[in-house]
Amino acid sequence: MSNQGQVTTAELSKKLGKPHVKIVDTRPVEAYNGWRLRGEQRGGHIQTAKSLPAKWTSYIDLPDIVRSKGIEPDDEVILYGYDAQDCERPAKCFNRAGFGNISVYNGFLNEWSADDSLPMSRLERYKNLVSAQWLKDLITNTAAEYDNDNFVICHAHYRNPDAYTSGHIPSAIPLDTNWLESSETWNRRSPQELQQTLQNLGITHETTVILYGRFSFPKNSDSFPGSSAGQLAAMRCAAIMMYAGVRNIRILNGGLQAWLDEEFDLSTEEIKPKPVSSFGRDIPANPNVFIDTPQAKQVLRAEDQNLVSVRSWPEFIGKVSGYNYIEKTGRIPGAVFGNCGSDAYHMENYRNLDHTTREYHEIEQLWKQAGITPDKLNAFYCGTGWRGSEAFMNAWLMDWPRICVYDGGWFEWSSDPANPIEIGEPATSMAS
Repeated sequence: MSNQGQVTTAELSKKLGKPHVKIVDTRPVEAYNGWRLRGEQRGGHIQTAKSLPAKWTSYIDLPDIVRSKGIEPDDEVILYGYDAQDCERPAKCFNRAGFGNISVYNGFLNEWSADDSLPMSRLERYKNLVSAQWLKDLITNTAAEYDNDNFVICHAHYRNPDAYTSGHIPSAIPLDTNWLESSETWNRRSPQELQQTLQNLGITHETTVILYGRFSFPKNSDSFPGSSAGQLAAMRCAAIMMYAGVRNIRILNGGLQAWLDEEFDLSTEEIKPKPVSSFGRDIPANPNVFIDTPQAKQVLRAEDQNLVSVRSWPEFIGKVSGYNYIEKTGRIPGAVFGNCGSDAYHMENYRNLDHTTREYHEIEQLWKQAGITPDKLNAFYCGTGWRGSEAFMNAWLMDWPRICVYDGGWFEWSSDPANPIEIGEPATSMAS
């Protein structure tokens, strides 16, 4: 790192907020979100910093990723991590990409995070987005910041038991989304059905549930593309469990890929759940997690509410339905475009390249450009509820106060010929 300039705490403090100064956090995404991985006094990141973990530099095209974060070659870039080693590879990548003004700040751990007067930010519910190392520590009884030994790990999938039996996180049980949602309507199952399923899985309202899935590059040409979208399935299950009343939902950030990236062992031993006799409270304990078509129509009529279409642009303008089992194309008139990514089974605009959840500031900015802000009620939907549930979980992690999922989504809306449909680009294009 000898060829990089050094920045002091006082110098960095003066540079905060300047438009052509970009601060880059090279630590793991969990540290950026708020986890104190090295015992720092305050968790989170330096205010205005962008997340670019050193891990990514081994397999990403740096110019593309930094451009998406608003970092340009003529900017002054200041890298920081837990130590100088965190910044070494990212600095070399920036240099190779033609960035000429690169410096390093080495005072985060002992100076910045230890000084309450220096501004920091963090994801409000960062503890609900856990790392593979945290999960391994939990399994081996060495987890930090954990106060409940009543937990169940669920490997979520859609009608694809092979995704589990071919290799899963040790002690995880399989969870088919069909157990929580109807295979005909794709909506959440009845309270009675949910209660029985959760009890069969050994889950009460006091159980900590950790959810993850396996991402296997789904293709629209597959008979059941959702069978390869396991992490998306995990988000769907998380929302339904929250609706039911499970109090402590945690998502493995990055899904099974995060576990593999740490080179942790998989298991092929099938784990049988330990059923319980009572969920412990009435279901749904949190009915406001979901709304149905009558409430969605009310949202469309309200000035301070958004019905957010978490779909791809081709779906939104009616070029495709997005699904091989949905015939009608188009959008719900008045819906706001939430821009999921390329198709119904990928969430590129909500995830990083390693499948971890995208930097929450970037998701907020994406939403703000579309008028999706926390002062409004935002009802997220997609085709059948999966992508809408992932967007909902992102907003919930940010502690947005008025959020829900329109469970019926495009599948239910388009099935009723009395419901209006729009096709083509709206007057104000949100494709970018």
